[in-house]
Amino acid sequence: MKIIFVITRADTLGGAQVHVRDLAQFLVKAGHDVLVITGMRGIYSDLLSADSIQSYISNKLQRNISLSNDWQACRDLIRVIRSFQPDLVSVHSSKAGILGRLACQFTKTPCIFTVHGWAFTNGVPEPKRSFYRWIEKIAEPLANKIICVSEYDRQIACGCHMSGARLVTVQNGISDIPHSLRANPSQIQPLKVIMVARFDRQKDHQTLLKAFKDLTQAQLYLVGDGPDFKVARDFVAQNDMEGYVKFLGFQSNVSEFLAQSHIFVLSSHWEGFPYTIVEAMRAGLPVVASDVGGVSEAVTDGVNGYCVPRGDVGTLRDRLLRLIESCKLRQKMGQRSRQRYEAEFTFTHMFEKTLKVYDEVITGQNRHGGQAVLASPSVADS
Repeated sequence: MKIIFVITRADTLGGAQVHVRDLAQFLVKAGHDVLVITGMRGIYSDLLSADSIQSYISNKLQRNISLSNDWQACRDLIRVIRSFQPDLVSVHSSKAGILGRLACQFTKTPCIFTVHGWAFTNGVPEPKRSFYRWIEKIAEPLANKIICVSEYDRQIACGCHMSGARLVTVQNGISDIPHSLRANPSQIQPLKVIMVARFDRQKDHQTLLKAFKDLTQAQLYLVGDGPDFKVARDFVAQNDMEGYVKFLGFQSNVSEFLAQSHIFVLSSHWEGFPYTIVEAMRAGLPVVASDVGGVSEAVTDGVNGYCVPRGDVGTLRDRLLRLIESCKLRQKMGQRSRQRYEAEFTFTHMFEKTLKVYDEVITGQNRHGGQAVLASPSVADS
């Protein structure tokens, strides 16, 4: 099989980028021909190159809306698709999702759109939310299938009268780590709470920092960078929190930091199905997260962590304090996180379900002229 992945941003390493890279790696191992198309060169481009994944940079493929750039990016995608002649194009993120689907219509190429959280989900501010709802409803028929990374996303799409037959849920999954990278949340000192997230409008660092004021019995480690980084640093300085709040910047070895932590927290305005939560569960950490998007599909409140109402400083502080004060609770919830990961969120689970969707689309398109058979590699999660 020949497959093209299209994703807008190469300047960051978020869940969507990790998702595409992992799928590309295993498809290449299986002997398939893979090309990843991204926007302007960035850290992700270097990562793909290091993993020997063929990539192409479309400089006009950018996150911001620009009729001129978007038209040129669409033409570029059409040209590359016609040259590569894939059996399937898999598009990711809102901008790549729109332009990629249009390019597939022009080239009559089967297309799957993977939604890493709708741009019109609850928590997204207006008028952006209504605008993207309108755009996505128009673009929905352009994909043969739409993969939602959470059942929550599938349900809100159905609520907008998108075709239930076109929508399928495949939750994120990741490969396992060595036992040495598993955390020990029952450890007492020094107690570390960690959040891994980009500093931007989606992530709600302000609520977390307000909740963490005076929780001096623990240290808060913030991994990530982004446009709102300085705002968070200024808040910490103004409230005399530098002694127990640490900014670690962007890190490529997140699993090593999780292994040295005891509680994972993710405060957000909106989400799809966060990769970082699955990474924390894989490490065996209790999770405290905003109850947005598909978070509750991974975190069962009171079982392997806590789901907290979005923007609720008091509840977030209370749940963090419960875990900070009880090593037995941290250990119990951490064990349940690990068990849940093994049962539901390994890479094998996601990969096999995704390949099934690919196969349905390709064989459906080739029903009258032979089938493209997908060979699945021997996938190991360790």
